[in-house]
Amino acid sequence: MTDRKKRIILDVDTGIDDAVAVLYALLSPDIELVGITTVFGNIEVEQATENTLRLIKLANCGYEVPVAMGAAKPLARHYSGPVPHIHGNNGIGDVELPKSEQKPLEESADDFIIRKAHELPGELIIVPVGRMTNVAAAVQKDPSIAKLINRVVIMGGTVFAPGNVTPVSEANFWGDPEAAAVLFNSELPITVVGLDVTMKVKLTRQHLEQLLQNAPSEKRDVALFLQQSMDRYIQFYGESNGFLGACAMHDPLAVLVAVDPSLVRTQTLKAVIDCGHDLTAGMIITDRRFNSVIGREIDFCLEVEEERSLSQLLSVFAAPAAAERTV
Repeated sequence: MTDRKKRIILDVDTGIDDAVAVLYALLSPDIELVGITTVFGNIEVEQATENTLRLIKLANCGYEVPVAMGAAKPLARHYSGPVPHIHGNNGIGDVELPKSEQKPLEESADDFIIRKAHELPGELIIVPVGRMTNVAAAVQKDPSIAKLINRVVIMGGTVFAPGNVTPVSEANFWGDPEAAAVLFNSELPITVVGLDVTMKVKLTRQHLEQLLQNAPSEKRDVALFLQQSMDRYIQFYGESNGFLGACAMHDPLAVLVAVDPSLVRTQTLKAVIDCGHDLTAGMIITDRRFNSVIGREIDFCLEVEEERSLSQLLSVFAAPAAAERTV
């Protein structure tokens, strides 16, 4: 797919779909995972960090991936707490993975991001799939990184699709609007992979069953984890969105797009973030007028090739022929 591997920092609040994104990034032949930074959100940052370390052990990707723990709360707001009814009490569907011997870095997530931006000028892609607090803190501490980072591919927000916390706000933007505003007000090149596309890429129980049947022996534990952890997530999507035996692949799609932007159609729109405290907190306001003047230009993903995205996602967990049969 690519001439060279994409060098990525994945920024996660390791819940169930984050776990899929982490495992995909670890096992993808197209990605060099420079590191993983953790943040509050689906679960407290300490548990997100522990989950991430255990997932690295599970994946056994063959190279060292450092983990830096980040923000425990929003830049300017109260953290509303984890969402066990969606992600389970431990964030990964209450599946117990073996403990890892790896420890998180002493370095904070924002300092790690700053250091890697300077070490890899023009190469580093950051993929925040939770609240954007760590990336915002890094930009506030060292604004020069905005011109060093190749791209920030954000999972979150919505332009035309309904929100999932309020009618117009998605959880990652709602959970720390000020952090999102820092990114939108910076010089970072940004692509937003929001609910307009992520709600269309659905993983089913049938996909997971076929994946488990076809997984090679060295990836069977990964496939089993995916099936077990996804059960609660799929149940939630049935109750909240009327999905039948399926769930949306929010966070994995952002990683897929970071590697292969051709999976989506984007539109560049000027946009700002609403930092109020009512229903519009975290809302992305796009200026779609003929003479747009509000905000700065952001690339928004508005259409996605659903089947090709799923095929690519599943391909790292099974043999190529088997992956094709799951879609």
